[in-house]
Amino acid sequence: MTTTIMVPMRDGVRLAADVHLPAGGGPFPAIMERTPYGRAEASRSEITAADRTPAARAEIAAYFTAHGYAVVYQDTRGRYGSEGVFVKYLSDGLDGFDTAAWLLKQPWCDGRFATMGLSYAAHTQAALGCLNPPGLQAQILDCGGFVNAWRGGIRQNGAFELKQATWAFKNAGLSPEALADPVMRAALAAEDIRDWFARMPWKPGHSPLRHHPDYEAYLFEQWTHGAFDEYWQQLGIWTEGFHQSYAPVPMVHMSSWFDPYPVTATQNYIGLKARGPQRLILGPWTHGDRSDSCFGDVEFGPDAPLDSWAGDWRAYRLRFFNHVLKGVPLDEPAVRVFVMGGGTGRRNAAGKLEHGGRWISANDWPLPNAKPTAFHLHNDGRLTPTAPADGADPLSYDFDPAHPVPTIGGALTSLEPVASGGAWDQTESPAFFGCAPPYLPLSSRPDVLAFQTEPLAAPVQVIGPIEAELWVATDGPDTDFTAKLIDVHPPSADYPGGYAMILCDGILRLRYAEDPAKPRLRAAGEITRVTISLGPIANLFLPGHRIRLDISSSNFPKFDVNANTGEADGMARRKRIAVNTVFADAGRPSRVVLPLTAYRR
Repeated sequence: MTTTIMVPMRDGVRLAADVHLPAGGGPFPAIMERTPYGRAEASRSEITAADRTPAARAEIAAYFTAHGYAVVYQDTRGRYGSEGVFVKYLSDGLDGFDTAAWLLKQPWCDGRFATMGLSYAAHTQAALGCLNPPGLQAQILDCGGFVNAWRGGIRQNGAFELKQATWAFKNAGLSPEALADPVMRAALAAEDIRDWFARMPWKPGHSPLRHHPDYEAYLFEQWTHGAFDEYWQQLGIWTEGFHQSYAPVPMVHMSSWFDPYPVTATQNYIGLKARGPQRLILGPWTHGDRSDSCFGDVEFGPDAPLDSWAGDWRAYRLRFFNHVLKGVPLDEPAVRVFVMGGGTGRRNAAGKLEHGGRWISANDWPLPNAKPTAFHLHNDGRLTPTAPADGADPLSYDFDPAHPVPTIGGALTSLEPVASGGAWDQTESPAFFGCAPPYLPLSSRPDVLAFQTEPLAAPVQVIGPIEAELWVATDGPDTDFTAKLIDVHPPSADYPGGYAMILCDGILRLRYAEDPAKPRLRAAGEITRVTISLGPIANLFLPGHRIRLDISSSNFPKFDVNANTGEADGMARRKRIAVNTVFADAGRPSRVVLPLTAYRR
């Protein structure tokens, strides 16, 4: 039986919820998902390796009701059937709490409930968990649940993630306001978002979102609020600030290497271990694509889908909920990690690079046996465990914000149709936004510093968080520095020029290097030691491969481009070419720290 109910919030706004009940009188434990994507819409991620047709939420609900659970799907505030004005992320904690309070009063609920959901529906869960609501028993956070949205998810260490702009544009067109107003809907549909990405920076009232002022307003609020202050410490976007008081319940945290949220998943896992049993799953996928094996231009093999060991995602969730809510034993390790690499390196019949990979299990994260090992940058382009020499000259390059380094895959989502995530050779192509003839490797650009090892004589396995520690300077008031870790496949018959496969990347806006809450512009030439987090990764570098670290100052359109002028975030109107410098000498040893683990066949 399915019923639609308008659930009242504390401010009188009513949110639409579909209630799916099992046969019988109950009461039942409940499963709740709160989503901005339509409580009755099919979810693109609700597929299995065996069935590629996205399942409607009613079908997923029927799966769980058949096993004795009530299921509640709710539209978030201002979306689809719900009343109120949509403000991204910031209303979801209190609305979730009020919905949970309503849920517990229903005669068909036995006073216990769990939550699930992907992406935004993971963010809503974390916002609710921060308030420790009565009755909450378990959560499954799939690719979301902001540990700290300033460090990843909305901004990344000061730089703005432009997926927020494409998401706002797409969802403004699907909003209740646009659906009710044909003029607004037509105006939004007439805009070409790719053209607008070529015309940055945007201005309030003069952007593709000007037709929907509410969506434009929240986007520019995120974009222009640069410092890590009270704004970023709000419920819904700062889970780590609530770790000590978070709901003490068993949880599953899941993300993947080409998803924006592996830092969120790993740091919430670490931060919440004292609050209850935590599980962590890290796959090789793009955002929500857990039943696939190919991402970007790379094939990771038959073991890559979660289905290879879980049965499928529905079955895994049911086992977890049965374990927590019904006491059914669950023989699962605390941590499952997909280690990329080990494949043939050939081009398969579908034209994809066979990088391969395998799953490993562990008792904790980071892996207790991982050994952080420094690989130093040398001014001749080498990357070695040996420290650089005294007096080695620094490396400088011109960073022109009018010609940023183009994004070629990586850990990103929601940037379509401008860019897509996944594993790609770091070579320019007409397929990628911002690339231009002659379509050469990114490492050939004068504003990209590439450092690589000699071809490896033995396998090197890297599992854990990656950090680049750099000594840098710029000739202006502000700039960005980026770092990218790459597995360089050797030349072969299929890839005569080799294949530089992106693994992970990060960025830092220099004004936030010392104290994110107190941005500080630079004196020209001032030398600063910075740490760039590239996120976690798990990869096996085979013999003959090289480990490479690329340093630059832009990654567009994944991130907004620093104008180098020192103007306020999101408000720059000028551009200047910055001369940026990376030091690589004994007194200022720039390096990347890789967590090495023993490899056993």
